[in-house]
Amino acid sequence: MGNVETSVKKKTKLKMTPSEAIVETLVAEGIDHISGILGSAFMDMLDLLPTAGIKFIPVRHEQSAAHMEDAYTRITGKAGVVVGQNGPGITNMVTSVAAANMAHTPMVVISPSAGTSSIGWDGFQECDQVSVFEAITKETVRVPHPSRVADCLRTAFRIAYAERGPVLYDIPRDYFYGEIEDYILEPHQYRAESRGSGSLESIEKAAELLAEAKNPVIISGRGTVDADGIDVVKEIAEHLTAPVATSYMHNDAFPADHPLAVGPIGYMGSKAAMNTIKDADVLLAIGTRLSVFGTLPCYDIDYFPEQAKIIQIDINPKHIARPHHVEVGIVGDAKAASVEICKRLKEKKPNVQVDKERMAKVAEEKRKWEEERVELAMIEGTPINPRRALLEISRAIPENTVVTSDIGNTSSTANAYFDFTQSRKHIAALTFGNCGFAYPAAIGAKIADPDSPVIAIVGDGAWGMSLHEVSTAVEQKLPVVACVFNNGAWCAEKKNQVDFYNNRFVGADIEGPNFAEVAKAMGANGVTIDRPEDIKGAIEEAIKSDKPTVLNIKVDGTQLAPPFRKDALKMPHRLLPKYAHLDVENWDK
Repeated sequence: MGNVETSVKKKTKLKMTPSEAIVETLVAEGIDHISGILGSAFMDMLDLLPTAGIKFIPVRHEQSAAHMEDAYTRITGKAGVVVGQNGPGITNMVTSVAAANMAHTPMVVISPSAGTSSIGWDGFQECDQVSVFEAITKETVRVPHPSRVADCLRTAFRIAYAERGPVLYDIPRDYFYGEIEDYILEPHQYRAESRGSGSLESIEKAAELLAEAKNPVIISGRGTVDADGIDVVKEIAEHLTAPVATSYMHNDAFPADHPLAVGPIGYMGSKAAMNTIKDADVLLAIGTRLSVFGTLPCYDIDYFPEQAKIIQIDINPKHIARPHHVEVGIVGDAKAASVEICKRLKEKKPNVQVDKERMAKVAEEKRKWEEERVELAMIEGTPINPRRALLEISRAIPENTVVTSDIGNTSSTANAYFDFTQSRKHIAALTFGNCGFAYPAAIGAKIADPDSPVIAIVGDGAWGMSLHEVSTAVEQKLPVVACVFNNGAWCAEKKNQVDFYNNRFVGADIEGPNFAEVAKAMGANGVTIDRPEDIKGAIEEAIKSDKPTVLNIKVDGTQLAPPFRKDALKMPHRLLPKYAHLDVENWDK
């Protein structure tokens, strides 16, 4: 064979402290910042971050840190990293890590734990964090010895990317100290960066089904965005004249201005999408798990086509055919699989013509829905119809704006009013459904995409869980705009008390401060709005100010969206005489 020269460099072990090994592994992963609140447990590592070029972003509550990194990851594709003090600092992240897990967002949670010499003594701030996080992460990786700190951190990143979700990296606080010898490896040396297209046999079958379909429809989801696969989805759609919907709260997974775009499915989504999907004979679901909540009937339209032949592409085999049976399941990258399907489809069905009849039908469904959503927004409110506020905001923001949305009556209605033409612009609280997501997510989005305006859509209830992070935005000079829909109540739940409990309101009403004045006291801009015609100017001025701004938008608390789950509650029946007057049979007596 002779002498063969190689450019492969031989790796050598380096003598370093465990803290140095951790930080250098983070540097190799391209991590440029970590979010959290400082603590003594990891201060030896913290001390190295500025020299390593890693910024530490302190938040006001650890829950916010993981929401920030969730949004950061959805925009950049790079796994976010959070850290906190052992015990309460880490347990404060439970909600936001659980949300990231349900959102399939890669993340590494650096979790210092009690020192090895005191584990089990119920010492100060001791908690079995591994047990707490086992059910809400893709994996919990416990460092068994100081010499393994870098290896275990590499494992955490490998699993976070492979399984698309958060991983807990648990390290006893005394393991940051000492002296070890280990390698610092590049990511390609310990994790695969491409998952491929999946089974070619399944792809062939999918192409056959699509070629034979009379009424194909596509659902494009988060996986399409993550894989930068929108262009090939367009190509398939245009070849088939197939309408394209977006999966629940992933409204940026297909450009809304495309002639075949019909909008989002799911709660408060697009009627155009639902009326189109229900007639599909073949459904191509790209990069979506077709979640139960995201495919429930809405507007009394039972739209999901259970009788259609479903082709599902998902990177995680666990998500194939979970709530809906499929004809073809493809485990692979959304873009890579779509490219292979498109290639075979064009071979099987070349020289196709645009189906003008289908195009006209799509256009008509979109026209009717646009007319209806504007008509609903123009109903007078006291002082502002929340739909009108959403409509005005959607008309005021630039095309490249990132919109984050919370959970709640108005925040979820936003699913009907924002049309995105660019990907990685819609960052929504997804099926974990916790309040307090939108504002810290907006901060994370601004870190990820500093050149785009960022606005958060949040109700006054959820705002009470996140307004403290205005201080973080001010401190970090991140000019995000919070649109706080102030209706004085937990209105999603209030709607249940209207429909099921005869307008008996328990715990629904909120007495809050003047949020605009609170914002000013925290160093941000604050504006109260009680006329719909003032919204557009306020949004434009807030973006132009290049300063954190809180818009306290006073909306009508009686104009409520439908219940999230009509099947989740039943009309009340009471058996004890004491409660007989509350029984549904006695409401009119």
